[in-house]
Amino acid sequence: MASDRDAGVPDVTVVVAVYNTMPYLTDCLNSLVGQSIGPDRMEVVAVDDGSTDGSGAELDRFAAEHPDVITVLRQANSGGPAAPSNRALDVATGRYVYFVGADDHLGPEALERMVTAADEWGSDVLVGKMEGVNGRAVRRPELFAENRPEIDLYDSVLPWVLSNCKLFRRELVERHKLRFHEHMRIGSDQPFTLEACVRARRISVLADYTCYYAVLRDDGGNITQGAVDVHTRLECAESLFGVVADLIEPGPKRDAILRRHTRWELTMPTREGFLELDRATQEDVCARIGTLVERYVTDEVLFTLPIVRRARLRLAQLGEVDLLCEAIRDGVAERSYLIALKGGRTYLAYQGFEDPRPELADDLFEITKGMRKRLSQEARTVAVRPDRDTVEITVRTPLTGPEAGDPATVRLALAPRGGGETLDLDEHTTREAREDGLHVTARIPAALTAASGKHRHALRLIVRAAGETHDITVPVGASVVPGPRGELFWHRARPYRLAVAGDDRHGTMIETRPVRPAQAVAQRVRRVTSLGGR
Repeated sequence: MASDRDAGVPDVTVVVAVYNTMPYLTDCLNSLVGQSIGPDRMEVVAVDDGSTDGSGAELDRFAAEHPDVITVLRQANSGGPAAPSNRALDVATGRYVYFVGADDHLGPEALERMVTAADEWGSDVLVGKMEGVNGRAVRRPELFAENRPEIDLYDSVLPWVLSNCKLFRRELVERHKLRFHEHMRIGSDQPFTLEACVRARRISVLADYTCYYAVLRDDGGNITQGAVDVHTRLECAESLFGVVADLIEPGPKRDAILRRHTRWELTMPTREGFLELDRATQEDVCARIGTLVERYVTDEVLFTLPIVRRARLRLAQLGEVDLLCEAIRDGVAERSYLIALKGGRTYLAYQGFEDPRPELADDLFEITKGMRKRLSQEARTVAVRPDRDTVEITVRTPLTGPEAGDPATVRLALAPRGGGETLDLDEHTTREAREDGLHVTARIPAALTAASGKHRHALRLIVRAAGETHDITVPVGASVVPGPRGELFWHRARPYRLAVAGDDRHGTMIETRPVRPAQAVAQRVRRVTSLGGR
């Protein structure tokens, strides 16, 4: 689309909002003046937002060396990047505009490649590949799996990548009078980016070249997530939800955007910092979260969240401050919750479970999809008691509820290593409900494993629930000492040695190995002699 280019009009205006970003600012500016697109096709508008660390002087130095490229504007500190970004937009002249964090930098060919691709594809918004530097994570890297001339905002991971580090067609920005929300102390780039994407004729991804390097500062100064107070977080969430509601009608498209804001911005105030607030502030936080949930968060959105996050939002919505605090404290302590089997389905016995209020209905706590993972994490062999021709093994499961005691639902089995018929242990099994879950004890006759002809059997826990069968290995608990080697027993006139072993890979193992008769007789003689000597 070379016809779009007018003589004297730069292809791209790069906007840099600057506040105390030395020494990272130097790398940023060097990456800009060294762009392969050339000085005649770009301009840089840098706005010093009241820096006090020498950033202003560094801007002046680069502007003096590159007067045809860099323009420096100054203003009193505004408290965030929104105001300086707006001021730069007011003077931008490029066909496209691109925003760069003052502590980040670009690949040498970034602007040239992005402008070329946007012209070729007719892109109103183009996302260039991003990489993290110094340990900084880039959210949703799968977005950059391949070049995509066109992507759908509502059917992609783009709603999770709403930073303004993108190439925007300036005609789109000015036609819709897009500007940053200056009242938002954090997250002001998200409404700008979202509206641009909603109104864009085409959104594209350039993935075959790393355009943007996002740098984690050594002092963490560019990462505000840990330092932002709860009021600022709530203000951000309220603004974001309001913007989405104004832009998109209720329905699947709005839900596709709000899934991100619900999972991230709305749940942040229900994390550990909530415990440090005074009671009145906790109640206010819950009330404001509740308002957002009731207004905007459909069940389709709520139930895409991990169970802990959705349960905490519901507790906040109901004003259950004490239960919410208990849940957060348990989360900090990494408490394990039981899995309740009820009506053929599986639920996490989290705070509020079995509360009669409809807002806390069972389906809020359902964990059908996460059942196997939780079983694998929580089930453990907690006791091993070998006897001469039997071994008693107790497995603690995280299961509760009357259905947990049903042999058709929960059972133990032995699976021979190397393949073969699985040995069901139900006729040798007892079950006991305890506070820490269902304990299943199997008293396993050694002859059972010897008769199978296999030397090693892995203990398996089999749970049938929610129409699925979960068959997992049973790890050995830290407090369990496997049975001593060398317990002899006889089966069909042949001697065997019975032992219990265990490791992280294979879990609890029953070993039944044949012994040469001479060895068995010698061991029996030694035992008799030892008993007689006492």
